[in-house]
Amino acid sequence: MKLASNNAQSNHLDSYQTKVVASTTAGFGLENMDVMFLSFALSSIIAELNLSGAQAGLISTITNVGMLLGGIFFGILADRIGRIKTFTYTIFIFAIATSAMFFAHNLTTIYICRFLAGIGAGGEYGIGMTVLAESFPKNKLGRISSWVGMAGQGGAIVATVLAALIIPSFGWHALFLFGIIPVLITFFIRRHLKESDTFIKSSKVKHGSVKELFATPKIGYQTVALMIMAIVQIAGYFGLMNWLPTIMQKQLNLQVSSSIWMIATILGMCVGMLTFGWILDNLGPRLAFGIFLVASAVGVFVLTLPTNMISLIIVGAVVGYFSNGMFAGYGAVVSRLYPTEIRATANNVIMNTGRCIGGFSSLAIGWILDNYNVMAVMIFISTLYVISFVVMLTITNLKARNYHQA
Repeated sequence: MKLASNNAQSNHLDSYQTKVVASTTAGFGLENMDVMFLSFALSSIIAELNLSGAQAGLISTITNVGMLLGGIFFGILADRIGRIKTFTYTIFIFAIATSAMFFAHNLTTIYICRFLAGIGAGGEYGIGMTVLAESFPKNKLGRISSWVGMAGQGGAIVATVLAALIIPSFGWHALFLFGIIPVLITFFIRRHLKESDTFIKSSKVKHGSVKELFATPKIGYQTVALMIMAIVQIAGYFGLMNWLPTIMQKQLNLQVSSSIWMIATILGMCVGMLTFGWILDNLGPRLAFGIFLVASAVGVFVLTLPTNMISLIIVGAVVGYFSNGMFAGYGAVVSRLYPTEIRATANNVIMNTGRCIGGFSSLAIGWILDNYNVMAVMIFISTLYVISFVVMLTITNLKARNYHQA
């Protein structure tokens, strides 16, 4: 009887974990799909509304600011009232705000919609990672986070396909109607997921305070150091996805298809995430981040070597493997380093600070190209990875022994 009871309990746990993974992967995938819609529609928006470069650039900036504010607010809310209901709020907000772009026919409305979409999207990441962290054993979190991170890249591929099919025939407004799809996930989450025992047991402790991220000098330094690493991670991502096809085409005289480049780079990222997750779980975060950061710092210079399209795509996939294979690991690491009562807050504040500040790398790279050359851009990106590597080594709680005992 006891064995049967244990088996039933194990099967119930496995079923719940499957639902958690399904919910978070769907949420992250569809969120990234919604975010990528703007990238594909931006040129059409600029042409239709006759926008200047500054006006168009401000759309992304407003989105990033919304992500930071939403991340802080919903991270605190998730730590105070619960992860599951707050998770559904964030999905609902970014889905409605994204689909509302269908009705946006002036710049002010677009700014409002993107700000609200940013608030929802910024809140979702940390909460989803927190739900995962409280549903799986610590020694599996790196690999599980990697699978969820891959879903985000899958969303980018779906956005690529939808944009190619919808915009030429129906215009950019119609593309954003697909942003309503994530609302369906909220019904599944509310019906099948519940708060974790870890969160319920901690309910007597004061939850959700940004001040707790800086409660002691050691914790405060750890928070700032992780923010710096997140800023570098996002800056590298935007550099790869937004600028390198243009750099290769204009500066190295290679004809580059942005969609082919993006798909090749995304596939490299996905394999890199799986590898990073395995190293993280089995050998610890210092070795995982160390390998990938050093390889990224060196790898960006390899991008200046291709002489034809095939070699460029191969190199792009390899660089994507290292530079963005790390992304999903941040949620796993932050979830391990901060206690239950501030876990969602820590994830959202750290990663959305990275999004907000790191997103300005596109402006920095554009300025460097205007005033210097391709090699200066590579030195800039490489230097960022070196800074992240040095900062990572100073975070004492990332030592493999301490980390696995956390």
